[in-house]
Amino acid sequence: MDVFQDKFNHWKNGLLMYKFALDEINTKLNILNEEFQFIHNHNPIEHIKSRIKDPSSIMNKLNRKGLSVTLENARSYVLDIAGVRVTCSFVRDIYKIHEMIASQDDINVIQTKDYIKNPKENGYRSLHMILEVPVFLANRTEYVPVEIQIRTIAMDTWASLEHKIFYKFDQDIPEKLKKELKLAADTVTALDDKMEYINTEVDKIKYTSKVSNV
Repeated sequence: MDVFQDKFNHWKNGLLMYKFALDEINTKLNILNEEFQFIHNHNPIEHIKSRIKDPSSIMNKLNRKGLSVTLENARSYVLDIAGVRVTCSFVRDIYKIHEMIASQDDINVIQTKDYIKNPKENGYRSLHMILEVPVFLANRTEYVPVEIQIRTIAMDTWASLEHKIFYKFDQDIPEKLKKELKLAADTVTALDDKMEYINTEVDKIKYTSKVSNV
């Protein structure tokens, strides 16, 4: 029992750094959202959700990679221990948030994967970033990896459904459902495009009205 407790405490203490990193990135995102609202009268971020991967999930991932299950390997090879999901109304907001985050002087962008311009085969769309976020401790500063997934509300709804189906069928989704999910993904893309168009038209009308009243 003592050995188990020691191991549990070792992992718990080791993952605390990721909690601090999430606090840092959530603060940054909220500040950027409020600043954008103040300047442009528009909130690019609809919702922020963050989580730290469960130790058992981290261990399973290390096993799948063929690595020893150690905290040191987790820190080196599992870059999504700390994760943030950001949802937006419009696709343009996704790239605006990406730009604002990447321009932060104290953040290092390790990796960006654009599954919006290049969707996965199953139709999954989202923008993924792996960042190194500074965590300021009493006697040192540590850079901790955080994964950010940025997507529209429609993309997030599709991803949530696909995730549930994926695990209900133990990762082996019937071909018929795969086709239905792909069709739904195409519908989501069309919806996002239509919403983007409507939003652009609103901006044009507002601008024309403003100019005509000068």
